[in-house]
Amino acid sequence: MASPHYLAERSEQTSFGNLANSNQPYFELPFSPTLIATGVFLAMHYTPHVDLAFNSVEHIMRDVEGGWLLRYMHANGASMFFIVVYLHIFRGLYYASYSSPREFVWCIGVVIFLLMIVTAFIGYVLPWGQMSFWGATVITSLASAIPVVGDTIVTWLWGGFSVDNATLNRFFSLHYLLPFILAGASLLHLAALHQYGSNNPLGVHSEMDKISFYPYFYVKDLVGWVAFAIFFSIFIFYAPNVLGHPDNYIPANPMSTPPHIVPEWYFLPIYAILRSIPDKAGGVAAIALVFISLLALPFFQNMYVRSSSFRPIYQGIFWLLLADCLLLGWIGCQPVEAPFVTIGQISSVFFFLFFAITPILGRVGRVIPNFYTDERG
Repeated sequence: MASPHYLAERSEQTSFGNLANSNQPYFELPFSPTLIATGVFLAMHYTPHVDLAFNSVEHIMRDVEGGWLLRYMHANGASMFFIVVYLHIFRGLYYASYSSPREFVWCIGVVIFLLMIVTAFIGYVLPWGQMSFWGATVITSLASAIPVVGDTIVTWLWGGFSVDNATLNRFFSLHYLLPFILAGASLLHLAALHQYGSNNPLGVHSEMDKISFYPYFYVKDLVGWVAFAIFFSIFIFYAPNVLGHPDNYIPANPMSTPPHIVPEWYFLPIYAILRSIPDKAGGVAAIALVFISLLALPFFQNMYVRSSSFRPIYQGIFWLLLADCLLLGWIGCQPVEAPFVTIGQISSVFFFLFFAITPILGRVGRVIPNFYTDERG
């Protein structure tokens, strides 16, 4: 059997040898300042008024020098940011990066993810197209399902009796403020990560045989940044609107409801879970349960082997979870009719089932190594 010293040494070598195992928190760093910078410049020309917002976006695109580039960088940059964050989340689930001693790191990451969703949603409302208006109407009205204070929250969000000018002004102010809070939370996330150190594919923690960040991981992340910058540029210059919805290029009209309301792609899995439950309160509770499950995950683990590289049962269920999330994303952009509703409900059940059985699989994983140890001893 390999010695712990060998495993610790190999864990660093394995991390260095696979680009997918790069220091992803550092890999995500360029996106936040890019989005903040482009957002500040866009805010200089944007007018948060229901009669002028849509035209001000067209003014940015057509009349402001370089305005089209700023907007496409900002809109597609949000999608790129979510791609990297989703990869980061699934990597953390695969290698059990949430387990001790990194519970605090994981919980901060979940809070960051929630802040990202809120920030992206209110940003999607600002162009004031059809999808912007009706998306805001549908999502904000969900708060009315909260007992006692629900109607008060909806009235505060709307600033009146419906989504209108006050709503747009509130969302513009919040969209300007939240990224700075998000940046502060990201720094706290990095500080906590620096305190406890990164996980590795073998799940072995050691204070020995470390590989220095510079030049190894520096060069590795630089290669990743360049590759992703090329991928990002393809969307900006060749397919800037492919991730958007065509109805959002129609000015908002409260008197005309789109036949099918579809949010941005990065909301689709959560949106599919929401609408898989016919009851509004149940749907809101399901969304809350998504984030509660993520937050609670580190506190119900009791694993002998941390990494799924040595846990074939968990590994198989993880890949089923990934396929399930992709299926939920597809269901989220389909009409609310059979058989999509039934498929969405089954997929939602499996999503929550994963978080329910993960602690059990951790305890099962303890039995297997002990069995082999007893047999050889």
